[in-house]
This record gives sequence, structure tokens and C-alpha cells, in this order.
Amino acid sequence: MDLKLAGKTVLVLASSRGLGKASAAAFAKEGADIVITGRSEESLKEAEKELLSLSASGRVSYYVCDITKETEVKELVEYTLEKFSRVDVLVNNAGGPPAGTFDDFDDEDWQKAFDLNLMSFVRAIRAVLPSMKQSGGGRIVNITSSSMKQTLDNLVLSNTFRAGLMGLAKSLSQELAPHGILINSIGPGKIATDRVAELDERKAGQTNKNAEDVQRESEAAIPLGRYGLPEEFAAQIVFYGSFANTYVTGQTLLVDGGLVKAL
Repeated sequence: MDLKLAGKTVLVLASSRGLGKASAAAFAKEGADIVITGRSEESLKEAEKELLSLSASGRVSYYVCDITKETEVKELVEYTLEKFSRVDVLVNNAGGPPAGTFDDFDDEDWQKAFDLNLMSFVRAIRAVLPSMKQSGGGRIVNITSSSMKQTLDNLVLSNTFRAGLMGLAKSLSQELAPHGILINSIGPGKIATDRVAELDERKAGQTNKNAEDVQRESEAAIPLGRYGLPEEFAAQIVFYGSFANTYVTGQTLLVDGGLVKAL
């Protein structure tokens, strides 16, 4: 299938590793021009080198950015426009907020999670819309969490702000459709990333088990019987963020091996 991404510019937030990096790699293989971002220049340099080896266009660039800072998000988009003249696809992504229950967090913790997991998406969307509208269309994909469909134990911050992203995306799907801009949200279940490994380690410490036992128990609850691969998740991101997707907007998709039982 031709995803119609050759010559398109894709901006992927939080993409020096994990699901963001895997998503950027999938777009690079399809011939898109890529801008990746993160807070560590060292990690971004390594990621850029890897993505260039996979890129069909040979056009990959990075920009150091703290996506919780409004000014830096604006500068990131300005850099992308200067580098590649347009933004056709935005993949919103951010690290997960800390694990914990309601009593674990104060106002500062809630504000940090708000800035990281909701406002960073809002600000990035706001910054790319003029370019997308000028070019006659675009695609926005939000990487969220399975908690947008079914709450997760010990992750009250994630449960709260992922639901907010669903409301944002559904509202924007109505507002942006006349401009040819499609927006969808994709939530990972148990994908083999550093974030999932971190949560497994935390649970292991709380239950006096080792992380391998925690993973085996988690896998037993997944109908497909294993954690997903970042590449499997990225394949969905690249389709919904492509111009082969012409009629799906405002939707939420889980990539979870059948784990979530909610409708």
C-alpha cells in the first residue's frame, strides 16, 4: 500500500527512544522527511544516525526541546518549518507521568503532569495548524495509553489526562475536518519499552516479586500472550498519520493484544 508519505514532513515529539522513535522510524522508511525531538542531545544524535540509515528520503533532523515549555514548542515548530518548509504530520507523544495513587501527589505533581501529558499536545497542535491549513490538510496522531479506555491501577495521573486527550481529539476532529486535517488517538497496552519495564520494576518492588515474574503475570492476562513490539505499535501510527488514511478521524484505537476488555 502506498501511504502517500514521500515528500511529506513529519514531526514526532519525544522521539529519541521508545514508541516515539519507533514511530519516527516507520515514517522514515516510507520516505517522509522527519524531525525528532527530546531533551537529550546525545540521545537525539544517536537516534538521528539510526533513522538516517533507515530513511528512504535521507532527510532526518533533530531539535532539542522540552515539550512542557510553551516557548520551546513554538521554536521546535519554527525550526521544522525552516528546515522542511511545512508540517504535514504531527505525532504527539510524551513520557508517562509518575505512577502512584491520589494521596501520593500534590498540586505541583498535578501541574507537571498537566503540562507534560495534555498541554504539550495542545501547544504542538496550535503551532502546526497554520502550516497544515495553508497546505490544504494534515494528519495528527496522539500517542496516549490504554488508560483512555480502561483505568489502570496506580496511575491516577495518566488516567486523568489521557481522558482529557480523548475529549480534545474528538472536539478537534469536528473543527478541523473542513480543513482536511484528520486527528486520531492511539493507545499502547503492554509494549516492550523502557516505560513498561519501569512500571514492572515498581510493581515488583511493591509485591516482593522480581520483574520477570511480573511480566509473566502480565502476559498471562493478554489474549495474545506477550508484550507487543514497538514496531507493531508504530505500524498503526504510520497508517493513521498517513495520507492513505482519508476517512478516519476523531477515533481511538488500542494496540494492546486484546488486553483491555472495555468496549
